Amino acid sequence: MPESPAVPAARPTPSDPAELTAEDGKLVILARGARGRVGAVEGAAVRDQDGRTYAAASVSLPSLTLTALQLAVASAVAAGASRLEAAVVVTEASTLDGAGHAAVRDLSADAPIHVAAPDGTILGTVVE
Repeated sequence: MPESPAVPAARPTPSDPAELTAEDGKLVILARGARGRVGAVEGAAVRDQDGRTYAAASVSLPSLTLTALQLAVASAVAAGASRLEAAVVVTEASTLDGAGHAAVRDLSADAPIHVAAPDGTILGTVVE
């Protein structure tokens, strides 16, 4: 069985919140909706190079655990995305999960990742 690549354990701390564009504001709405629909711990949304958006909620099954951001990125890749323009995670945590951060960085070294509270307030933005 092939070994899976190491997932960074670091939880990047968001810097001061970046000002959201109108398009990034839509990602917040999508991420909040994905989280709320199923009562998930997290919701996330990403926008690809063509402006298409993908939203997801965290998944926790006995055989599979994915963060919302991992699932949103996977959905984008499965639809043919090769680059991400931006991402949003709605969570109660004050930091960004390492696995979700790594998934976004696999497609884009510079896409902002906005971290928002459940009410949609932007807590900070990860840019590295």
